[in-house]
Amino acid sequence: MLLHMSNSVGKSQSTPLHSVSVAGVVVREDGRVLAIRRADNGTWEAPGGVLEPDEAVEDGVRREVYEETGVKVGVDRLTGVYKNVTRGIVALVFRCRLEGGAERLSDEAVEVAWLTPAEVSECMGEVYAVRVLDALRDHTAPSIRTHDGRHLL
Repeated sequence: MLLHMSNSVGKSQSTPLHSVSVAGVVVREDGRVLAIRRADNGTWEAPGGVLEPDEAVEDGVRREVYEETGVKVGVDRLTGVYKNVTRGIVALVFRCRLEGGAERLSDEAVEVAWLTPAEVSECMGEVYAVRVLDALRDHTAPSIRTHDGRHLL
């Protein structure tokens, strides 16, 4: 018996497009975390950005943190997966350790600071603070959360 499945090429339905971003929650020995105040919208976030199509995930984390802050990091573990349903962005967040470099400003970061967890909760919007706070918890499995760009769903 021969079974044939129709090909969806040429049909009006298409696979939705998503972009993948990465962020590094860099934790210093004193428990403070690296944060940037973004140049484009003034919000505080963990450093990160869009993963290049041909780039390994961990390489993207190291690149983004370095480009935005001047800090070199080692990537320890995936701590969360966050889906922005409004913009179609999937963010992979990793806990990182400081390996060198020196803090500096960049085209994307008008401020760079080492924040306490309490300062993270005060300075960052809900969907960015939860990423950092999830990374500070000792869980073996990453958090998986959905949000609309401003609030968790």
